[in-house]
Amino acid sequence: MNPTDYRFRARDALVGLQFLFVAFGALVLVPILTGLDPNVALFTAGLGTLIFQLTTRPKVPPIFLASSFAFIAPIIYGVQKWGIAGTLSGLVAAGLFYGLLSLLIRLRGSDFILKLLPPVVTGPVIMTIGLILAPVAVHMATGHTGDGKTVLVPFGTAITVSMITLAATILATLLGRRMIRLLPILIGLVVGYGVALLFGIVDFGPIHKAPFFAVPSFVTPELNWEAILYILPIAIAPAVEHIGDMLAISRVTGEDYLKKPGLHKTLLGDGLATSAASFLGGPPNTTYSEVTGAVTITRAFNPAIMTWAAIFAIILAFFGKLGGFLQTIPVPVMGGILLLLFGVIASVGMNTLVHARTDLSEPRNMIIVSLILVFAIGGMSFDFGGVAFSGIGLGAVTGILLNLLLPKGRPSDEPELEEAIPPMETEL
Repeated sequence: MNPTDYRFRARDALVGLQFLFVAFGALVLVPILTGLDPNVALFTAGLGTLIFQLTTRPKVPPIFLASSFAFIAPIIYGVQKWGIAGTLSGLVAAGLFYGLLSLLIRLRGSDFILKLLPPVVTGPVIMTIGLILAPVAVHMATGHTGDGKTVLVPFGTAITVSMITLAATILATLLGRRMIRLLPILIGLVVGYGVALLFGIVDFGPIHKAPFFAVPSFVTPELNWEAILYILPIAIAPAVEHIGDMLAISRVTGEDYLKKPGLHKTLLGDGLATSAASFLGGPPNTTYSEVTGAVTITRAFNPAIMTWAAIFAIILAFFGKLGGFLQTIPVPVMGGILLLLFGVIASVGMNTLVHARTDLSEPRNMIIVSLILVFAIGGMSFDFGGVAFSGIGLGAVTGILLNLLLPKGRPSDEPELEEAIPPMETEL
């Protein structure tokens, strides 16, 4: 890499802070929803981005890594069943899975991943992530806890707040220009929070209790094989989407990052960042399409800008009042955003099938998609030595096995890598 491509300049610090602002809404929403610590998520986002940059040197793509929405469902389920520490062991394993895929790609080439994980498998797996979460969004939008068992806010107040939040998020997505269009989640949170203040449903207690400065509440994993088996297959979808993100940033910058530093290096960097985050109690990391959009608008291609964004994220992680403030966001505000967000995740999966021109009238494709959806969403469960295997993970493994075992169509029917994987992430 030309040394002039990566240089620190004072003005880049301000641009880096702006990019962190673009990612902030989605970054903190994941830990708020899953019970993890938002300050830890900030710290591990910064740490993960720095690890990614060290792994991909000398040709560093200008991307920022932070909390992945693809893992929201398994984290929520895992925290309820195995606790945070047990769930984290599964998330660490997901990062190691990325490392294994990167090794296979290095040995077999990038087309290998498309043969193992074609759109007919990854598309419906992504869809199930959003569809399984749909009831959680509805419960929260109507003022209940995520499981729907406890009423936190009266229905009339909750539905008003959540629908206004939803409307603000939609309008920012459709009508926003330039940087505004990249901040729909943050804008929805701000508008919804303002409405919640008017209704008097904001509890400022967490702010008063939080210190100004504090070390984030790091949590270390505890080995739990059931959590690992449940979460590991879910890493398939974001691992494949990583390729789409690399294609997107390559088109924006005019550099082919799939060749240099190479897909094996970028995927390894993503995996190491995810495992490092999980070792400390943070959510898995992923490349953020919002920041890629900001890079497109600003034409700020210097990777050092992302280093600044990572440094600011780490610094903000030690502001205790920030974590306290984030805990005051009312449930209906988050529910309003999630009504759209979880639907968007399902739509991304659908778009994966459409983008690859998957023929669902073909019996083989129809069987694979159908069984992934029914097994994952319908509650099918298998017991292996006392360890239950169900949900998204079971759907993903079912799709992989069916794709390997069922007779294939003609080779000419298989799409190329760029054709099969749309360059997008699950964030708005």
